[in-house]
Amino acid sequence: MPTQKPRLPPSVWLIFIGLAVVTMLGVFGNRGGADAGSTAIPYSQFQQLLDAGKVKQVTVSGNMIRGTLKEKLPDGNTSFSTLQVPADLAGTLAKHGVEYSAAPSNDALGTLLSWVVPPLLFVGIWLWASRAMMGGGGRGGLGGLGGGLFSVGRSRAKLITAETGIQTTFDDVAGVDEAKAELHEIVDFLKRPEEFGRLGAHIPRGILLVGPPGTGKTLLARAIAGEAGVPFFSTNGAEFVEMFVGVGAARVRDLFEQARGSAPCIIFIDELDALGRARGASPITGQDEKEQTLNQLLAEMDGFDRSVAIVVLAATNRPEILDPALLRAGRFDRQVLVDRPDKKGRVDILKIHLKRMKLADDVKIEDVAALTPGFTGADLANLANEAAVVATRRGGDSVSMDDFTRAIERIVAGLEKKSRVLIPNERRIVAYHEMGHALVALAIPGSDPVQKVSIIPRGIGALGYTMQRPVDDRFLMSRQELENRMTVLLGGRAAEMILGDDISTGAADDLAKATDIARGIVMRFGMDEHLGPVAWDTEQANFLHDQPGAFWQQRRYSDETAHEIDQAVRAHVEAARARAVSILQANREALDEGATALLAHETLGADDLPKVKQMAA
Repeated sequence: MPTQKPRLPPSVWLIFIGLAVVTMLGVFGNRGGADAGSTAIPYSQFQQLLDAGKVKQVTVSGNMIRGTLKEKLPDGNTSFSTLQVPADLAGTLAKHGVEYSAAPSNDALGTLLSWVVPPLLFVGIWLWASRAMMGGGGRGGLGGLGGGLFSVGRSRAKLITAETGIQTTFDDVAGVDEAKAELHEIVDFLKRPEEFGRLGAHIPRGILLVGPPGTGKTLLARAIAGEAGVPFFSTNGAEFVEMFVGVGAARVRDLFEQARGSAPCIIFIDELDALGRARGASPITGQDEKEQTLNQLLAEMDGFDRSVAIVVLAATNRPEILDPALLRAGRFDRQVLVDRPDKKGRVDILKIHLKRMKLADDVKIEDVAALTPGFTGADLANLANEAAVVATRRGGDSVSMDDFTRAIERIVAGLEKKSRVLIPNERRIVAYHEMGHALVALAIPGSDPVQKVSIIPRGIGALGYTMQRPVDDRFLMSRQELENRMTVLLGGRAAEMILGDDISTGAADDLAKATDIARGIVMRFGMDEHLGPVAWDTEQANFLHDQPGAFWQQRRYSDETAHEIDQAVRAHVEAARARAVSILQANREALDEGATALLAHETLGADDLPKVKQMAA
């Protein structure tokens, strides 16, 4: 959609036209140098008439001389006008018998141009620039004059009413049944306040949607707007923050004034962390504008009249940085977790996204959901689109299960890079590396089943990959399961060691992940026998992110304990590597067979993998 260029309002154009007319009248009014009904004569003729005593009356106005004669001029007129010539020049010209006269001066035009035109240009450019920066029109005086500049303190929230409402409803949201039930209660409260208030209950003031990115927080808000049937003000936390102190607070006041005039209604603030960051968190840099805006929001939520049905709905994926005053009882006292969906939730989400797609007979939504543990609603929507793109690219009549598998590989591992040609030795190392992962996973009971092994490069740095398919969603893991996962991760390095050549850099990512698991065993979960059940890593501030340590942490233990932690982490990683080497040595024939098959076919499915000896856990 093209962007509309900012235009000046009609009232400003009228002002410009009026000033231009005045300018032209002033210029052309003095251009002739003579009045209507009088005869313009040269100044030399006026001097002769004056010397002859034929001038009856004279009026002098600046350089203009107007008067009447005792006799008529040749044209029959007795009134005359002339422009005065300086006396010294007139005398010199008269001595030489030269007829002389003066022409109208252009000073009037120059004066008007210098005093009127520059201010007009300056005002026009200033109005155009201010409206362009502030977003065009708006409410303001003088018929819109400066509407953008004078509306800087007004709220930019988008108002959605029953007439202009969106079509999203709770039927379009899946995988978050508990959050839907909680928010459905708020909608019912707004629609039938008397039913809920008969026992003394009052409507909640604030509801905070908390969850990782892509889990559907904004979609839930859109569903509320479609279901509520009441005015819905939608805005973003960043829209309140400006470089000028006081602007954000003014926008908060204006938003709540509009809401009180439209009650019952809902205010939705997306990305609340942009507005509600904890005060005093950054003592080095000034935060006056953000703090004033936050203080105004706190004051407005405290000032709610209990009889006014206004609900403030907000969403964030960083609740750990919010100011505690926002989360206290009476403000955002209801926090609704919108988490990643489980397998059943993923099935429900996929049904929504796949209902308009033409699926092949081999596609089972339950199987697709089983392949996508940890996927959010946004990830599943992207998966459905990628699968349709893959099917379209191959010219298929419908989307098959293989298309979904390829789409998952595209999302998880990256784009295939068949143009990246490896030298034979590197290709051989990659084949043994990936087959090492696969065989260790097959040999350990309870590991996730291996679905595919490939040595086709993908993404930025992946030269191959081993895809495992989880059987169930897991929320708890035992120490043995963590150790099994480390062993599978180190299967690639173990295969390179058994191959006999020098080890390569291909295990860098595996080593990083295995070290993180070992550090978790020692520092977070208290599973190390030597260090005991002590949580040495206690400051996990960013609980919504998968990777710990996203923020700087202060060490709260001695150097001696730090040394013991390092030794324990190393011991766990070394034990996992030794176990992986032992498994592959016992299955050396299967390792060579699988690597040879990988070099020949580049990709092997679960049925193509060689058989291995089952190892005790």
